[in-house]
Amino acid sequence: MVAILDHMSALADPTRCRILLLLEEHELTVSELCAVLQLPQSSVSRHLKTLADDDWVISRRDGTSRFYTMPLDDLDSGASRLWPLIREQVAGTATAGQDEQRLRGVLARRRARSQEFFANAAAGWDRLRGDLFGDTFYLWALLGLIDPALTAGDLGCGTGQLSETLAPHVHRVVAVDASTEMLTAARARLAEFPNVDVRQGELEALPLQTGELDAALLSLVLHYSPDPARALAEVARVLRPGGRALVVDMLPHDREEYQQQMGHVWLGFSEKHISRFLTGAGFGTVRVRTLPVDSDAKGPALFAAIATRGR
Repeated sequence: MVAILDHMSALADPTRCRILLLLEEHELTVSELCAVLQLPQSSVSRHLKTLADDDWVISRRDGTSRFYTMPLDDLDSGASRLWPLIREQVAGTATAGQDEQRLRGVLARRRARSQEFFANAAAGWDRLRGDLFGDTFYLWALLGLIDPALTAGDLGCGTGQLSETLAPHVHRVVAVDASTEMLTAARARLAEFPNVDVRQGELEALPLQTGELDAALLSLVLHYSPDPARALAEVARVLRPGGRALVVDMLPHDREEYQQQMGHVWLGFSEKHISRFLTGAGFGTVRVRTLPVDSDAKGPALFAAIATRGR
């Protein structure tokens, strides 16, 4: 009872109860509260100070504005018991109803300011957002959609760039490559990630147990395989039923110098070709799409093929 009585003086003024009713569900500035309550700034500021001193409201700065709210989850036991009683008495009053109507107008003006900005900025929005945040931030954000319980295989991992990207977002990464030199670089790169297991092995004879992976990724590696059909059959073996494979590689091209300079075995794969390989390896649904071309890139166009292992 004492804990409740300690808070009653702060709520003795009906205006302060009206303020809390507004701040229970919204963050509002002093000027917005003035518009809703139809009171001068000096009065609203005085009431907010009283409420803040008794821990009924908190505030945060956003640019030149300060927003106030009611920290429902952080109220002490006395305030938590007292507020529902006060709310019940205040919420049903005609004054509270009028406050709610004016609040809708305040929030509508906020929305109108945003709509006005977008109406004027639409033509240059992509450039503006790119200038502020870069061109790839949303791709990094999309990684948050990955199931954190996944065990993923980075097959043909090279120096471990893809494994480094995946590791913070999944349960475990198994990074496999045939090259001792590539794996040395990968181990150095991935040393800080305890959930990455680096293994040496060929695509056609993967050093993984049957059904060990939930997802498998082959990024710009299949064109090095002397036997893509066998490699993809191995990928199907190490995936659990219903597991998914993502193959990123080059579309057909005529750059024969790649075979001499970089050891490529295949000059890309057509959609029909990669789909036949995947279905022949036991994958069910196969989707292939051409990736957008980077205007600064010098290599051939790429595709991404996503396939699900049959159950």
